[in-house]
Amino acid sequence: MQTEYISAFDVVLGVLWRFWPVWVALILVIGASFTYKKRLGLYGQLFDSGVGIAGVFICLFWLFTAIFASTISPFDPLAQVSVMKDTLPGAIEPASKLVYYFGGDKLARDVFSRMVYGSQIVLIIAPAATGFALMVGITLGLPAGYYGGKIDTLLSFLANLVLAFPVILLFYLLVTPGIMDTPIPYAMAGLFFLFPIIFFCVLFWTRYKNRPDRLYILLGITLVVGGWIYAGLVFDKDPLHIVHIDPNQLNIFVAVVFASSPGVFRIVRGLTMDIKTRDYVAAAQTRGESPWYIMLWEILPNARGPLIVDACLRIGYTTILLGTLGYFGLGLAPESPDWGTAIKDASRLLRSFIHPALPPTIALMSFVLGLNLLADSLREQSMKD
Repeated sequence: MQTEYISAFDVVLGVLWRFWPVWVALILVIGASFTYKKRLGLYGQLFDSGVGIAGVFICLFWLFTAIFASTISPFDPLAQVSVMKDTLPGAIEPASKLVYYFGGDKLARDVFSRMVYGSQIVLIIAPAATGFALMVGITLGLPAGYYGGKIDTLLSFLANLVLAFPVILLFYLLVTPGIMDTPIPYAMAGLFFLFPIIFFCVLFWTRYKNRPDRLYILLGITLVVGGWIYAGLVFDKDPLHIVHIDPNQLNIFVAVVFASSPGVFRIVRGLTMDIKTRDYVAAAQTRGESPWYIMLWEILPNARGPLIVDACLRIGYTTILLGTLGYFGLGLAPESPDWGTAIKDASRLLRSFIHPALPPTIALMSFVLGLNLLADSLREQSMKD
């Protein structure tokens, strides 16, 4: 059976139309952001420069793509239609009459649908792993920089020990398939996932210890929600079956947190050592505030600018890392639609068919570009502050 195709112009129009939920969401969010930017603090200030607008637009585009992936994609990312193997962009699937807008890959799967669903994997793992790394780095970096002495020496030694290990080799060791047969990933996950619970408990305790009516409510919510997420992520025992992470994603998640936390620790430690000499910190000490109150409510808010910039850059690094691991066939399942795996599968046939490699490559590049633009704009705003 001869495959039918649509024109290149129809391919472009069709792709734009498939993204209609994303365009609607972008118009609503960016329109509201422009209208109320003076009330939105640091986020609103991003719309004062072209770089900030471009960064926000690209990041929101992929965020909404991940959210509406099931609506945007015409096919299941794992579905195979034998007659569509290695078809060129614009091929019409005979049974459903739907279009393979970016063509088919070597296993007859829709490249466009796989690119769209690949955004979900990236936007789940990269920001979440970066967030946990921030929690670990902040929780350990604040006391190291504030107290100094033996605490700083010990924590800095551990951080430097991890940083001294070759990153690629470290990830190779932590994401190899055999590692999941050992308790190492689960033990590391059990340790790292405790940090957000500890952080928020200490945060609320230092702020509301003299207001038990509010303190007990906030602590209760933190322990219940944190325990629920902890049980689902570490033990896969979520009673509501909402919180779940695949074993292949868990070891990548743990590896990213383990490798990124020392870098965050060093940044937080350095900022703390600088900020603790400021007058407002001395005023808080004179008032008799506890050290953890000063760290969390005086020092940390004034370090938010560099930390936000670092978080944006770190999400970009993690995205590239996920692509690298996928390219080498590590971590995620071989049939995963993540962009790195898609690039790896397509690279083997580049001399014959280049079209399956372009969409995931451009998607990966554009998302990282958006994060870098966002970080640049945030850096400019933090310097003004």
